Amino acid sequence: MPTLLNRHIDRDGSGIALAGDGGAALTWSGLGERVDRWRDVLARAGLGEGDRVAAVVGNRPEAFELLLACLHGGLVLVPVNWHLTASEIRHILADSGSRALVAEPAYAATAAEARTEGCALGIVLGDRDRDGFAAAEPLLAAADPAGPGRQSCGSTMLYTSGTTGKPKGVVNNLFTVGAPFEKVDRLTRYARTVLGVPAGERVMLDGPWYHSAQLFFSLLSLLQGSRLVVRRRFDPVATLRTIDREQITAVHLVPTQFIRLLRLDEETRRAFSGASLRRVWHGGGPCPAEVKRAMIDWWGPVLVEYYGATEGGAVTLIDSDEWLRRPGSVGRAVPAYELLVVGPDGAPLPPGREGRVFVRRKVGRSFSYHNDPDKTRKAHLAPDTFTFGELGRLDEDGRLYLTGREQDMIVSGGVNVYPAEVEAALIAHPGVRDVAVVGLPDPEFGERVVAVVEPAPGTGSDLALRLDRHCRTRLAGFKAPRAYHFVDTLPREPTGKLRRDALRLGDLPGTAA
Repeated sequence: MPTLLNRHIDRDGSGIALAGDGGAALTWSGLGERVDRWRDVLARAGLGEGDRVAAVVGNRPEAFELLLACLHGGLVLVPVNWHLTASEIRHILADSGSRALVAEPAYAATAAEARTEGCALGIVLGDRDRDGFAAAEPLLAAADPAGPGRQSCGSTMLYTSGTTGKPKGVVNNLFTVGAPFEKVDRLTRYARTVLGVPAGERVMLDGPWYHSAQLFFSLLSLLQGSRLVVRRRFDPVATLRTIDREQITAVHLVPTQFIRLLRLDEETRRAFSGASLRRVWHGGGPCPAEVKRAMIDWWGPVLVEYYGATEGGAVTLIDSDEWLRRPGSVGRAVPAYELLVVGPDGAPLPPGREGRVFVRRKVGRSFSYHNDPDKTRKAHLAPDTFTFGELGRLDEDGRLYLTGREQDMIVSGGVNVYPAEVEAALIAHPGVRDVAVVGLPDPEFGERVVAVVEPAPGTGSDLALRLDRHCRTRLAGFKAPRAYHFVDTLPREPTGKLRRDALRLGDLPGTAA
């Protein structure tokens, strides 16, 4: 049996561990056997400790079977964003040095085009060979249900979204190849006692598992005996129904999902009970205060916000009650970390002063970018002190308030404008479904503030004028957009992260006003 699942199999082998959208479910015993069969398949193919296995697999139970197999087989799993093109996937395969590639049928053709010579093993989920990949189910059926005798701790390597360049692999110390499994036990205890990751509850995955927060909140819950319900894709109505039907106690969402939930019709919203929910983690981007307050009013004080990134995990927390007393804050550092705000000279700034936000890790190793020592060096102020790229300030009690990202800041006429502040004002207008604010070159001011707006249905032709009046009652004049571009859909990652690079390249899409 897989070491990390042993106690759950012994305690409740016939209980449900993992369930998918289509109703298929795995018991703890069934999950353990599937993990061992995957371990045997990978070992028979010649994969050994430290080898990398890339997965172009959507949200489905098999993704977690494969992940757990790697974590028990000494392998490094590389989750790949299934929305990427073949050339983008090829970069990740080559950069990671992956020796195996697992794909699901919907993405097999793209994965086959991306496959590098180093990926000697190619597997496609299901029972039929396709696109040069061997079918998974016949291989698993022929595998030893007990798996190879020796188990070895594996790891993961997640790639950044690549919104500002080619994706970079992040090497952190959450899981370490060859480490004793007791290290994972310490990690799960920390997750439970500090981050509130549940044990023995019901958790829903409702965002892409290749995103670090979605992956680790789900995985660490599963490793503590929680049932994991995996949804293929986010749909606001289906999300509400699944929470009530499955009696979900915990879920991770992002602000974009909050906005879409809040815009459901009143009848749908009233039909939602949500009585089972105990915590809703959110992060992955700034959440406008009006949106968060509306979610707390609707769902109750179950929201828990964190600040973090793939590079360092969750480094702050703030619950709903504290946030209502200190709106706009992302909380105080959790015990393993300290927060620093530094000036241009790298010296710490006093409370209330804005600067670059750095995180100091008190114990353990920092992170690195795979094959990119220069990027690693630039992210670090000291070996144990690093930045995710945000700007912000601390209050007297150590709470962090983020003001924007350093690379996103607009300098117009010598004055700093933070897109997040302007976006928060615009998203509060009922005529705005989604919005992004960028700086575009301007011969007089250097940059001008431009809003790219996805209008709500039926907003009318005078929306730009109404938005301008709306902004000027909430923002200083120099922060108000000088132009509006209207688009059908903004270029967002499935995680909700905006691809600002796509908005800055060439002419903006849509119509201008």
